[in-house]
Amino acid sequence: MGMASLLIRHLSDETKRALRIRAAEHGRSLSEEAASMIRASVSDKVAKPNQNWVDEMLEMFRAIGAEEFEVPPRTIYKNREPPDFSGPEYGE
Repeated sequence: MGMASLLIRHLSDETKRALRIRAAEHGRSLSEEAASMIRASVSDKVAKPNQNWVDEMLEMFRAIGAEEFEVPPRTIYKNREPPDFSGPEYGE
């Protein structure tokens, strides 16, 4: 996974000072503290690396109040005849 850079402009001196103090309290650099705060604020929006798309879709539907439904088990048809595509409706 790649790492992106971000430039933040127009912070007041007071905001930067408060961020620097917070970073020192956590034993981090100013940049590391800002990145940690941003990650924490968007963590619920970031896809989890081991999560598959079905789980992501289920989470989205649950978030809007959709009810979960039971998926019927798959059935395997043994000794089934293959479909016949030789009729006039198929161009023959």
